Amino acid sequence: MIEVGIKVAKFGGSSVADAIQIGKTKKIIEADPDRKYIVVSAPGKRFDGDTKVTDLLYLCKTHIEHNLPYEQLYQVVCDRYKVTEVNLEVQVNIQKYLDEIKENLEKGTTADYVASRGEYLNAILIAAYLGYDFVDSAPLIHFNEKGKLLAEETDQALKAELAKHERAVLPGFYGSTPDGSIKTFSRGGSDITGALVARAVEADVYENWTDVSGFLMADPRIVEDAKPISTISYKELRELSYMGATVLHEDAIYPARIADIPINIRNTNRPQDEGTLITAEAGPLEDGQIITGIAGSKDFIVIALYKNMLSDERGFVRRIAGILEDFDISLEHLPTGIDTVSVVISSESVDGRLDEIVEEFKQQLKPDNIDVIEHIALIATVGYGMSSRPGVSAKLFSALAEAGVNIRMIDQGSSEMNIIVGVENDALETSIRAIYKAFVNE
Repeated sequence: MIEVGIKVAKFGGSSVADAIQIGKTKKIIEADPDRKYIVVSAPGKRFDGDTKVTDLLYLCKTHIEHNLPYEQLYQVVCDRYKVTEVNLEVQVNIQKYLDEIKENLEKGTTADYVASRGEYLNAILIAAYLGYDFVDSAPLIHFNEKGKLLAEETDQALKAELAKHERAVLPGFYGSTPDGSIKTFSRGGSDITGALVARAVEADVYENWTDVSGFLMADPRIVEDAKPISTISYKELRELSYMGATVLHEDAIYPARIADIPINIRNTNRPQDEGTLITAEAGPLEDGQIITGIAGSKDFIVIALYKNMLSDERGFVRRIAGILEDFDISLEHLPTGIDTVSVVISSESVDGRLDEIVEEFKQQLKPDNIDVIEHIALIATVGYGMSSRPGVSAKLFSALAEAGVNIRMIDQGSSEMNIIVGVENDALETSIRAIYKAFVNE
């Protein structure tokens, strides 16, 4: 007997934006009988200048809250779904669901409920089009009263329900709190739903279908003709995602990772492309390959603290963390020397309180000197190929020097899997191109 596997396929907003795109997804799904559980986003943009359905729904809610007419906006939403229903030649009476949503809108329902309806309606249509069961995510994806995902409860609920369905379509992006209220993930959260479903059904692969053929070694807006990444480890991806690589919602990595399920990033418009496979362990390196990818992000602040005999002082780092916790600010990086500590935080999290934070550092830490460097960009060069290889750091720093870039901060993890450098904001693009040229276009 031939063993049949299970694939969970999640299709993003651009992949299900209209009937034409949904037709492409059907061909992809039917091309492999292992694709048994499908997670869909709300309709995305069909063309430049178009508006995502979720954004339209948010606008409707905002208009109502400000006592502005919203009917015309909502009609645009209705028209998109009704046209899709006609073009897919399915009969689900989508108008009935649209009327119900409108009624709840006028009663003052929550923003999370309104935002979730884009996925909900799309899943109903696509389930009918595929001939799959529709399974609502609301009672299966569990959040607590504070909006935190309850991963184990969710896993058990999904396991129990999906065991009843040989093939099903689920809406992404939302679940519910104990009182039954709809709760959404952050934007892009349909990726997380797909990963949770993959874990629950013990999938062999979690396919994430979008409008790009996987990850590239650098942002194509910065590096022209950046090479694709065929295989990347979860750890490498986590580093790149944190620093700005945005193909996959970073929280979607965890459910698949703990279940040891590979994630395959694929392109709905180019299904022949193999895409990028994300696995637990790093894949084999191509000849001469050292790095896996480069990513960067702007707008950080470095607070450099100097204190004589700092290495002998106990609790210094703990007090730094305590001060930042009091301000509800995450510590991004903490490069250290014998008598120096550099505190790296995001400008956005500081929110105009920099003087207060610096003053608190002075009062509680009593440094001999404190310097503040604003408008810093962080660039991560990531790859297992860097580990234990002599000359990698020298090559990177030489490339930046030759490009005329002044390095303001250096931070290398003990795993030797990544090197992070801090440069001025306006040197981000130059730096990424220089590093890419040094390691990839040699």
